[in-house]
Amino acid sequence: MKIRYTILTVVMLALTSSCELDQVNPNAAAGEQVIGTREGIVALSIGLRQYYSTTGLSSVILASSTTAREMKGFATFTTVLELEAGGADLPTANAGILNYWSAMQRVMTMCEDVIDNAPQITSIEPALLSGIMGQAYLFKAMALAELAMAFPQANISTDVSAPVQFVARPQVFAEAIRLLDLGVSAVTATPPDASFTSAIAGPDFDLVNTLYAMEARINLMAGNYQKALDNANLVDLAKTSRFAYTTQSPNPLYTLFNVTKSYVPRDNFGLPANLYYAGDQRYNFYFNGIKTVVGGEVTVGLTGFAASQTTPIPVYLTDEIKLIKAEAILRLNGSLSDALAQINAVRTQISGDPFGVNAGLPPYAGEVTSDALLLEVYKQRCAELYLSGLKWEDTRRFNRPAPPADLSERNRIFYPYPDQERLNNPNTPEDPAI
Repeated sequence: MKIRYTILTVVMLALTSSCELDQVNPNAAAGEQVIGTREGIVALSIGLRQYYSTTGLSSVILASSTTAREMKGFATFTTVLELEAGGADLPTANAGILNYWSAMQRVMTMCEDVIDNAPQITSIEPALLSGIMGQAYLFKAMALAELAMAFPQANISTDVSAPVQFVARPQVFAEAIRLLDLGVSAVTATPPDASFTSAIAGPDFDLVNTLYAMEARINLMAGNYQKALDNANLVDLAKTSRFAYTTQSPNPLYTLFNVTKSYVPRDNFGLPANLYYAGDQRYNFYFNGIKTVVGGEVTVGLTGFAASQTTPIPVYLTDEIKLIKAEAILRLNGSLSDALAQINAVRTQISGDPFGVNAGLPPYAGEVTSDALLLEVYKQRCAELYLSGLKWEDTRRFNRPAPPADLSERNRIFYPYPDQERLNNPNTPEDPAI
């Protein structure tokens, strides 16, 4: 598949046909003719982050959060009903899967254009260039990780001349980590200056800490637990990183739940009773308490990071980093008391979280064994990181009940490849059974 020439058309057709999550990206670069100029690279750098934070997150959250049973699709549109049902009959023509695949391919293309062209432009100052390169490495790595979370194989680059090749998802994670390493090296060798913040990143987006946070997140997924722990320890928990929104480029969670209204949050984070803690104050952050029975299930209104069109969404949560530390320690057979301390730092927080996501629970009182604490980490992640797009991957890593026998926590293991990819690329692998 000649992705660079075709993928934007695919994305626009997919989003137009679904009529669900179309997002405006006013800062996108106008065309390939501008990527040889300083102004063009700056515009593309702004545009790629904005595209990821709107269209990219829309596609990821819609699909994976439905598959992971965090939200319920109830509208009578085919795409919605198919994602909600999941299982072996989820068709390859599903528009939600196409949007997910296409959006991440588009992010990769934009990042590759920056990576290939920015170093050749001599008018870009070194301290601006390091930020531009670090951000491009970051978002390509994040796009690759999203593909690896949804498909058993994926491409690790786009191509204008030949159908792309696929590699197994451990190699996709490995490439994402390699890119993050390059990003860290770029911003360490030449720290980005105020020109990067003012021209591209804006005051809410912290590139350096986001690189370390994604190193921690993706290394954890890849099973590189020591590297996950090391990078989690480098994240400055006193700082935050957020995607900012405007009424022209609105918050995708707000759009999903307040404009399209095809999906509703399942009550209690969509968790079975044995995984949900009554009295968890994060419920009051994420939900407005207005409950409705939809299709025989209790659903609830959403607030939190979906409160308005302009509510920012965190790139990562401070408590995600604490839970990464706890999980990595446990999987390295480290100190149970150290892992428990990180868990309790999340559980018992009554106030002070920079995003207001405070659990307010009593200290953990269960068995202090590796298996029991890992289950507690999973429970905390399900509540803390609600609608972050991470739960589906967590269900695999924590070996949770799986379809087709049990649909309580996920209704697919991986997605089939979209028809559009298979029609254009003979290298497309066989679809997973479920």
